[in-house]
Amino acid sequence: MSELTYAGKTFVLRVDNGAVFRNAYATDGTTLHYQTLEGPTKGAEETVTLHTAEVAPGRFMLGWAEKAGMTITHLKNLNAKTVHAFWTYGRGEGRVAELHTGTVEPT
Repeated sequence: MSELTYAGKTFVLRVDNGAVFRNAYATDGTTLHYQTLEGPTKGAEETVTLHTAEVAPGRFMLGWAEKAGMTITHLKNLNAKTVHAFWTYGRGEGRVAELHTGTVEPT
């Protein structure tokens, strides 16, 4: 496989539910600092540890857990500039799971 082509870069992700995120990746590709620019969690930001795999050249699966309890997985296609995002969060007596699609724009 190739190098971690997202490492050391910042991207804006626009998701189909109106959420917008700025994701800045460490140069070694092991951490991410995200900021929520629009959407239900606007203003949230955190630096998280990434679990990653390159599934094809320019296509990466990235996952992390946030302090608030959300779990997130992205299937990021840097060739097509798209993302499929799956996240879960606690609500009431259980967890909610959502699947979204969006775009990835380098900044």
